Amino acid sequence: MRKSTLLLGLIALLLSGLADAQIYTYVDENGITVFTDRKPDANRYRFHNLGCYGTCRRGVDWERTPLKKGEFAAEIQAASEIFGVDPSLVRAIMHAESWFQREAVSHAGAQGLMQLMPGTQQRFGVRDPFDPLDNITAGVAYLAWLTGEFDGDMTRVIAAYNAGENAVKRHGGVPPFDETREYVRRVNILHRRYRSQTIAPGVSIQAASAPP
Repeated sequence: MRKSTLLLGLIALLLSGLADAQIYTYVDENGITVFTDRKPDANRYRFHNLGCYGTCRRGVDWERTPLKKGEFAAEIQAASEIFGVDPSLVRAIMHAESWFQREAVSHAGAQGLMQLMPGTQQRFGVRDPFDPLDNITAGVAYLAWLTGEFDGDMTRVIAAYNAGENAVKRHGGVPPFDETREYVRRVNILHRRYRSQTIAPGVSIQAASAPP
């Protein structure tokens, strides 16, 4: 227990000291857990990104930040067609959540491209949260469920993806949390920008319902 507490304290110290850095962790050949700011060799290690991305980035101009228009296009399009969700919204959520880093792990324990919490993973049958198809499919299924739950009100859908549906219901709309309000703002910007783009050759973007 003491070792676990010390380890968690060390991680918190590393992350607080490098707020905008990328911190990676992996287990080496000797069974030792390594933390580093250098991306490990993907051919040798299975690593996870504990650094800052998406929701914790500061000072980003979301109107100008480069869009990720081609990454995971097949997975996004397939899941969007199955669940009837605007692929530009999926891409905006992924951009805001993980910056398209499949190995991302948040301080709260959310994992993968769509930053799914363990409870959401279990709810939507995720086997490997770091597998792009598995993660994206579950994330889009959750977005589809939220869209039905909130009658297509995209502001509440986006807020619920960040804060949880119960918080949105409890507050009758976007909860009064700075993080959630900022999250809704940046996702709306990204959604509008992605909606005006073509994600990949031959893939068209359907307009999402405009937030009130």
